[in-house]
Amino acid sequence: MIRTDTFLSTKLYKCWTAKTIFMVGGAAATKFIVVTGGVLSGLGKGVAAASIGNLVAAGGNKVIAIKCDGYLNVDPGTMNPVEHGEVFVLDDGGEVDMDFGHYERFLGITCSRDWNLTMGKVFETIRTKERRGDFLGKTVQLIPHVSDEIRNHFHHVATTEQADVVLIEVGGTVGDLENELYIEACRALGKEVGEENILYVHLTYVPIPAGVSEQKSKPTQQSVAQLRERGIEPHIIIGRCSEYLTPAIREKISTFCGVAKEAVITGLDVSYVYELPLIFAKEGMIDLLQDELGVHAKLRPNWIELVQSLQSPKQEVTIALCGKYTALEDSYASIVEALHHCRANLHTNITLSFIDTTDITSCADAQNLLKGVDGVIVPGGFGARGVEGKIHVVRCCRENNIPFLGICYGLQLAVIEFARNVCGLKNASSTEFNEQTPDPVVDILPEQKQIVNKGGTMRLGAYAADLQKGSLVRQLYGGKPKASERHRHRYEVNPAYHEILQKNGLVFSGLSPDGTLVEFIELPNHPYFVGTQAHPELKSKLEEPAPLFYGLIKACLETSSS
Repeated sequence: MIRTDTFLSTKLYKCWTAKTIFMVGGAAATKFIVVTGGVLSGLGKGVAAASIGNLVAAGGNKVIAIKCDGYLNVDPGTMNPVEHGEVFVLDDGGEVDMDFGHYERFLGITCSRDWNLTMGKVFETIRTKERRGDFLGKTVQLIPHVSDEIRNHFHHVATTEQADVVLIEVGGTVGDLENELYIEACRALGKEVGEENILYVHLTYVPIPAGVSEQKSKPTQQSVAQLRERGIEPHIIIGRCSEYLTPAIREKISTFCGVAKEAVITGLDVSYVYELPLIFAKEGMIDLLQDELGVHAKLRPNWIELVQSLQSPKQEVTIALCGKYTALEDSYASIVEALHHCRANLHTNITLSFIDTTDITSCADAQNLLKGVDGVIVPGGFGARGVEGKIHVVRCCRENNIPFLGICYGLQLAVIEFARNVCGLKNASSTEFNEQTPDPVVDILPEQKQIVNKGGTMRLGAYAADLQKGSLVRQLYGGKPKASERHRHRYEVNPAYHEILQKNGLVFSGLSPDGTLVEFIELPNHPYFVGTQAHPELKSKLEEPAPLFYGLIKACLETSSS
């Protein structure tokens, strides 16, 4: 509930500045905002947390985010993207939950792998400490030892980053066995730092059953009751709903859940997640953050303009995303977001067509599926399924002047297609899916050959590339001689084939600083044929779209109008 007390003691006093509550002596206390969820998964806790952080960061605060996942994997790197969603890769090489994409895009920060806690990481740390004798003969228990480890990690990250505000998102829903220790750690954190330094936000679901046309509060009531059983009283409740919450439902949730009516906020279904900070501001979140936590918050003016541009495009293109994980859009979440960023900055509606390449058996099949398409993206991936279909798609784009962007695996397949159909190496392939190929134009990185473990062992994180003078790619990166993008791969364009590929017209527009790894390719005399070994979508932001995506959409607009 909203606090109306004017806290004052011999140790602390409230200083209503643009920042925080100050300790006597001048040291600022870190604020914590804990976001939990109830009723069902997939409600959008990550977007809600990022949207709150967006408002707080705009107020001049340094905001960082911690995500707590309940699974026993150390990280999501070995998970199938159709099951878990996209693996988000950070500059430091961390493979983390896709919500970190929201944090970076909304907060304008570069996250660290240490900000993603999984139960796999936590238990691994506890086990190491126990074997080392750190617990001094005590019986190691889930509470307090594991929950204390989690809470201490919160403080460690906050101190290391010198954060004004730390967002903590607890994955899953209240009542899940997997997140009980995280919730206990967050409860204990509140007792430790004091109520003036912590804010509990609970996201729930407010359904409108078919044939009833009435918003229902019972799922929210039950979810909040479960949270209270675990010792946490929420200060703000966000009700995810297809409509704005009515005064009646706000009043009911307020009465039964023990929060002020004005602290019941609509988490409205939106077309674009970037609308949510504006919705929260309209619903009174800025005043709540200032009154409840003493932090200054506001809307970012350029954010408002870009959201308006998202909502009212003036042009239109259709992009085909040709992959094999099309059963779940979250498999390509950052690519989708990168296209939204282009939409906002180019005032262009981008219709995305997902094409599963598994059943494409010829260039004619590909050409038929690409009718009406203005541009094509072949994204990253692994394994043999759908590979030949993607190669047919690449050929169709190259021969028919369809703007094309190949990402990671997409670059490698573009090289294979070029080797087969331009260089005359008819059986060219990658040793990833054809170890017996006579022409391995794509081969495993030398340092990967002796690696046995799968998790966290790829070429991961940000790497710089030298860009060729006069190339389209260098032009797209603003004429700069270097570009740094994030990577996640084990295979490379085989250096033994560099000469024949370039001799036949493939331009290596970006190489690793030692000249051995092909980071960017392009074809001259084509409207737009670009590939990168990196994942540029991971660093794309609403205010600054990824250059290669921006270039693709511009090329589509130019070719469709000619």
